[in-house]
Amino acid sequence: MSLQNMDQLGAMHFDVLREIGNIGQGNAASSLSQMLSQTIDISVPTVKLLDFNESVQYLGGPENVVLGMLVGLKGDINGMMLYVLQKSFANSMLNAVFGKEINELTDLDEMDMSFIQEIGNILAGSYVNAISSLTGLTIDISVPTISIDMAGAILAVPAVEFAQIGNSVLFIDDSFIFGEASKSDNNEVKSNMILVPELSSLETLFSRLGIEI
Repeated sequence: MSLQNMDQLGAMHFDVLREIGNIGQGNAASSLSQMLSQTIDISVPTVKLLDFNESVQYLGGPENVVLGMLVGLKGDINGMMLYVLQKSFANSMLNAVFGKEINELTDLDEMDMSFIQEIGNILAGSYVNAISSLTGLTIDISVPTISIDMAGAILAVPAVEFAQIGNSVLFIDDSFIFGEASKSDNNEVKSNMILVPELSSLETLFSRLGIEI
């Protein structure tokens, strides 16, 4: 059966996407740990099917200022990935490398933005490499495009694609835990990703893994 929209995905498909996210996040944590010279643990990612309004609310509401990194996917899998990061994520990264913190995301300077862009390369590359290693598919990613704006405006970019794949998108919620401290010590920061693949690309992914739509 051909995939007409995201709502056709079932529990097995979400289990696969969750496992891919787990592998990708683990790869990202290892790379970030080396870059930042500190221990970074991960939580088990959750994969949700959310519509546009639900996605915006999950990110703190339409007026919450966030940092968005948009990455294009080309090759055997086509589409886009949108990473949405809160101020706490940026501060954890900046503090580890530069020993600094910002009061607002709009305080990020050119060097900070370049550094965050490299973090985006690591996050996107880790997720894509997880897909490639499991399936053998070839996927190229674009250089992340970064913008700082309200969540409603950030999500307006992939929203253009929403109508083509149905009313819902894949919302992947995961967390990085910095240092040896427990989650109760507020060292846990979230990294949210919205995955907007072409429906034919999702069919290719699941077909390669022997899973029916």
